[in-house]
Order: sequence, then structure tokens, then C-alpha cells
Amino acid sequence: MKIAIIHEWLEGVAGSERVLEQMLLCYPQADLFALVDFLPADQRGILHGRVPRTSFLQRLPFARRWFRHYAMLLPMAVEQWDLSGYDLVLSNSHAFAKGVLTGPDTRHVSYVHSPMRYAWDLQHQYLRESGLDRGLRGIAARWLLSRLRLWDRGTANGVDLFLTNSHYVARRINKAYRREAVVIPPPVDIETFTPGGEKQDFYLVASRHVAYKRIDLVAAAFAAMPDRQLVIVGDGPAHGRVRAAARGAPNITFRQAVPQAELVALMRAARAFVFAGEEDFGIVLAEALACGTPVIAFGRGGAAEIVAEGAGVLFAEQTAAAIAEAVGRFAAMAFDGDACRAAAAGFGAARFRGQLLAAASADGGA
Repeated sequence: MKIAIIHEWLEGVAGSERVLEQMLLCYPQADLFALVDFLPADQRGILHGRVPRTSFLQRLPFARRWFRHYAMLLPMAVEQWDLSGYDLVLSNSHAFAKGVLTGPDTRHVSYVHSPMRYAWDLQHQYLRESGLDRGLRGIAARWLLSRLRLWDRGTANGVDLFLTNSHYVARRINKAYRREAVVIPPPVDIETFTPGGEKQDFYLVASRHVAYKRIDLVAAAFAAMPDRQLVIVGDGPAHGRVRAAARGAPNITFRQAVPQAELVALMRAARAFVFAGEEDFGIVLAEALACGTPVIAFGRGGAAEIVAEGAGVLFAEQTAAAIAEAVGRFAAMAFDGDACRAAAAGFGAARFRGQLLAAASADGGA
């Protein structure tokens, strides 16, 4: 059986690339395709020696830094690969990968991390945060997003089976494409993220600093609680906004992105992991739980499915006041590290591979 795995772009390792790594382990004979490949040498281990076939975008001027800005070319690029000789095409998609063209005898299984967030239900938030909600540039952006929605909805017809990471995203897929999706939570490295050591009296945030993660709200909440220590790990385009929200509070410590071993040590030692974003799944939440650390999180999106009873506290509004109230509730409760670890135990990589293989091979023998 001839198999192709389609990935959007390779420039760093995040949740989507961890899923790709497990797909490659499931199908070691598969050919790998990616729109561009700029993955650093020290991160290429996830490919297990594969060299992806890239698109014409790889050779365009300034592609390494600006390939996302070729927005109108991305759909065309993903449609250029000739996949007519493949029995199974497995796409790993959060924007364009699911748009590959396949014939009637090729089974196309698409693991969709999310429909294009910026083109569907998060369009208005994206436009506001990008400063594109008014003026001529705003009109152009809305026109482009409208065209992308039409393309995105149309390419859903070429997918034989949708897989996704949470029931939350399954509802988004149904809303956008009117298709059902099988939920297979993404792989979490529960062999590396394990309990250990003594708990210390600090709360932890570890994330890329981007607007929708709402780390600024966590910083603002703890700035108003000087008796509670907060450690914020990471960096990104919203870092200045987070710093401003912290207002120089002495109880808030900032750290740049740290190596994985140090992140594990911080997760093990933290009193709780705090997260205020609305995530499709939220692998970092499961990693904290796997370390035996309870989670305080906004109760929408994947967090509502990850944080089981006895493993943390959920809050209902994305406000600093709601976070402070949740921290107060948490401090008055007792949590068992074993219960937290048990909540993450079902998200291991071996479980993911087994469910992926079973789903991809069903209904058609591919």
C-alpha cells in the first residue's frame, strides 16, 4: 500500500509536529509532503530521517520569513502535488493541508487540529488584534478571508474521514463543514512529564506569548494578589502586553523559554499550572497534569475535556477577577498528585498511534 502524509509547514516543533511524528511512526513507509521545510537541524529528529517533498513556495523570495504572507498562493500550492498513485493520504491540517486533491480510489483521512481559526469563528478577534478591523486594509483582509472560507469549505468534500483532537473542535468542524469527526486526543509525552520532587509555593504559566493565550490576564490577576508567587515562562509577540499587565509586581517572575528538562522540573514543583486561553486541546495542560500538578484554567475548549474532577479548577470568564477568584478557590481545596497524573494517563503516544491506525484503516480497508 502506497501512503502519503501531508503536513502544512515545518519551521518549529509544536503540537501539530508532535502529531506528525506519531503519524510517521505509524507509517514508516509513507512519503512526506510539506508546503515548506525550514525545520532547524536540532529539531529534525521528529522526522525520523524523512526528507519532505516541498512545494514551489520553498523557492519563492523571502519564503523562510514570509511564507505565511503568500496567503492566496497557499491553496494553489497544496493542490499541486500529484497524489494519484497513493492508496491512503493522511493530512495533518490546521489550515491548508486537508485541501490536497485525491482521486476516487484514494482514501483521504484528515486529522484537523482546527478549521482555519482566523477565517471562521475567530475572524473578528483576529482582525481586531491585527489592526485590520477598519479601513482599506481591513476591507482587503475581509475579502481574502471570505475567499479562504469558500475554498476551505469546498475542500472538505475531498476528505473521506475527519479526525480531530477534541469534542470542542469536532463541533467547530461540524459547524464549518457539516461533517462529523472522530475524536482522537493528540499524543502527550507522559513518559517525560512525570511527577517528582517537592511542591513549592508558586504558580506557573508556560506558553508562547500570543494574544489569544491571555497571559496578560493571569499577570494582572497575580499583580493584584501580592502574597501569591507567579512564574511566567516563554516569549512571543504579546510579551510586552504581558509585562505591562504585570505592572512590575515583585511577586511575578519572568523566564525566557527553557529547555524541556527545566520545564518538567518547574511543572513538578509548581503548586498549580494556570492557563487563561481558549485552546482547541491544550497539550501543555495535560503535560502539567502528567507531572502531578493540578490546573487552573478557563473552562472552555479543550481544558473542559482535559481537567477532570479532582485535577484542578475551571473558571467561566476570561477576566483577571475570575482568575483571582479561581486561585482563591484552589487554595482552599486539597488536590492529589495521583489524581492529576491519572487524568493525563489516557493521552499517551502509544494510545494515539493505536487509535489513529484503527481509524485510518476502517471503512475501506486503506
